[in-house]
Amino acid sequence: MTRLENKTAVVTGGRQGIGRAIVDAFVREGAKVLTCGRGSRPGDLPSDVIWQQTDVAKKSDIEDLLSMARAKLGAISILVNNAGVQIEKTVLDTTDEDWDILMGANAKGLFMACRTFIPNMSLGGSIINIGSISGNTADPGLALYNASKAFVHGLTKSIAVDHGPAIRCNAICPGWIMTGMADAAFEMANNPDAAKLDAVARHPAGRFGQPSDIAAMAVWLASDEATFATGQLFTIDGGMTAASPLNPGLF
Repeated sequence: MTRLENKTAVVTGGRQGIGRAIVDAFVREGAKVLTCGRGSRPGDLPSDVIWQQTDVAKKSDIEDLLSMARAKLGAISILVNNAGVQIEKTVLDTTDEDWDILMGANAKGLFMACRTFIPNMSLGGSIINIGSISGNTADPGLALYNASKAFVHGLTKSIAVDHGPAIRCNAICPGWIMTGMADAAFEMANNPDAAKLDAVARHPAGRFGQPSDIAAMAVWLASDEATFATGQLFTIDGGMTAASPLNPGLF
């Protein structure tokens, strides 16, 4: 028996990267899945996955997403808030428009999705928010992104406290996962290739993460195996934040 059989899931930002890996993993584990993004349906999305064009920063789009989910899936077992954007700027460089774009997706959009979906989730439902190690330890030049992920972490705990036991809510905090966002962050370095070599050396696991690593945790949190896990921030970073910043190669 697959772990998510008879469960229904809504995954925001499922076009590519971590979101797409979660969609694919949920389908393999037997869930019925609806996913969304701001663009048109990806050509390689499995035919049994429902697609809804959605800007999560717009309240009307979130309401339409719920209507589609209820019509196609019925009661919602799982909500994964993955949609988000990254802007590589310090506070001084960040504009009001940057604030609206990034916080609209990463903070307001996630908040609205939780507020809209919680009353429509089945008893014992699981909300999985995609946070980041950047919400705990700031990455240079990502001021607003770092702050948005700290918001995600705080809201995750509040939802777990306020809405348990009807709803479980947890966050996954990825480290360096090789997606377009990670590539963009490395491009900010003076020497991107050297920055990557230095970064991978700081991982006790000996490699960068892949979207499938995050999807594996999402499957567990969505499953009945995790019914005692709520209000937690699960760091999946290959051990990077567990290590001393000292370069072991120098000793």
